[in-house]
Amino acid sequence: MESYQIERLGHQGDGIAAGPVFAARTLPGETVTGSLDGTRLSEVRIETPSEHRVQPPCRHYKSCGGCQLQHASDDFVAEWKVQTVGIALSAQGLETDLRPIKTSPARSRRRATLAVRRTKKGALVGFHGRASDTIIEIPECQLLMPELLGAIPICERLAVLGASRKTALAVTVTASGGGLDLSVTGGKPLDGPLESALAQLVEQTGLARLAWDGEVVAMRQAPTQVFGKATVTPPAGGFLQATREGEAALLDAVRETVGSARRIADLFAGCGTFSLPLAEQAQVHAVEGDAVMTDALDRSWRFTEGLKKVTTETRDLFRRPLLPDELASFEAVVLDPPRAGADAQVAELVQAQVPVIAYVSCNPVTFARDAKTLTDAGYCLNWVQVVDQFRWSAHVELAASFTLTHMTKD
Repeated sequence: MESYQIERLGHQGDGIAAGPVFAARTLPGETVTGSLDGTRLSEVRIETPSEHRVQPPCRHYKSCGGCQLQHASDDFVAEWKVQTVGIALSAQGLETDLRPIKTSPARSRRRATLAVRRTKKGALVGFHGRASDTIIEIPECQLLMPELLGAIPICERLAVLGASRKTALAVTVTASGGGLDLSVTGGKPLDGPLESALAQLVEQTGLARLAWDGEVVAMRQAPTQVFGKATVTPPAGGFLQATREGEAALLDAVRETVGSARRIADLFAGCGTFSLPLAEQAQVHAVEGDAVMTDALDRSWRFTEGLKKVTTETRDLFRRPLLPDELASFEAVVLDPPRAGADAQVAELVQAQVPVIAYVSCNPVTFARDAKTLTDAGYCLNWVQVVDQFRWSAHVELAASFTLTHMTKD
C-alpha cells in the first residue's frame, strides 16, 4: 500500500499530500497509508504520527462528523487558525498584527442543528457522520452545552409525532433565557392534530418555544437572549453567535475599534448582537435584511432603559448597500456580513470615507478581499482578532479594526 506525506491542512481541516491527495483527520508531517479513490484517501492508517496528535476528547469523534480537528492539540489548532487568516491576507498582499486567538471552551455551544430520523423502534438523534447521511448518536458530546443534550429525548418524540420514515428532521436547538428553543424543518405538513400534539409536547417538556417549518406552534416563555443591557427575543431559528464566549470576544473587539464614536451604523445587524451593547454609549442605526430580526431589535431597544437612540432599517445590503450620502453622518461602521463578505457595501464605504470600520467575518478569504479594497482606498488594517467559537472545527471567525489614514477623494 502506497504511503503519503501530509504537507498541510486544507480549508476543511483535511490533511493534504502531494497530488493533491486529501486524507481526513491527518496532520502535517505525518506519513499515512490508505486506499486512494480519486483524490481522496480512505481507510487511512497513521504510520508516523505528528507530535501534535492527541487522543480525541470525545468518544463519538471517530464516527461523528460534527468535529474535524479533535485529533490535533489545542495549541496546534489555535496556531493553524491564526495562520489561516494570515495566509488569506498574504494572498491579497496584506499583513497586520494577528492577535492571539480566543477559543471557546468545551461544552459551550449554545446553538446547534441536530439530525433526527424516525425508526421502527423510535428515533435516532445526533449529527451526520462525515460525508454521510448516517446519523450518529451523541449522548456524551463534548461540544454542546449540557442543556442542548437535554433536547435529545424531546427530539425523539418530535420524530415519532411528525417525521416521515424517508426524510430526517433538522432540529435547531438553542439555549435561551426561557429554556430550550426548537425550530424544526423537514417534517410532515402541519395540520390540526399534529399542531395539537406538538403543543402538548411543549407543555409536557417545558420548552420555551417550538416552531415547525417556520411557524411557531407554541411558546410557553419568551426564548430570550441578552445583548448588553438589553433582552431580545430572536425569531425562531434566527441567527445567534454560537457561544457566549465567542460573542463576548467579538463584541470586545468591536467596542475597542469604534472607541468613543457617537454615531454608529451597524450593517448586517441581525437582532442587535452589537447594536444594543453599542447603544449604551452611542446612537446606532441598525440595518438588516430580515424584517423579523429588525422588529425584534427595535422592540428590545424600546423596552430597555439606559440606551441611546437606536433606529432600524430593513434592507438588502447586497442589492442596496448604504450610499455615501447615507453614511456621511456616521463616525464608525460595524460590518458583520455572511460568508460572501460585503464587497458592494465596502465599495460605498470607500466612497463615503467613514473614519472607522469594525469588520466581523466568518470567512477569512472574503474578509481579505474586502480588506484589500479598504486598504487600497486609504484605510489602515490595524489588527485582527481571531476567534474560535466553533471549537474542533475548521471554521474561523475574526474581528478587525480599520481606520482611515488618508483621504482618496478628489
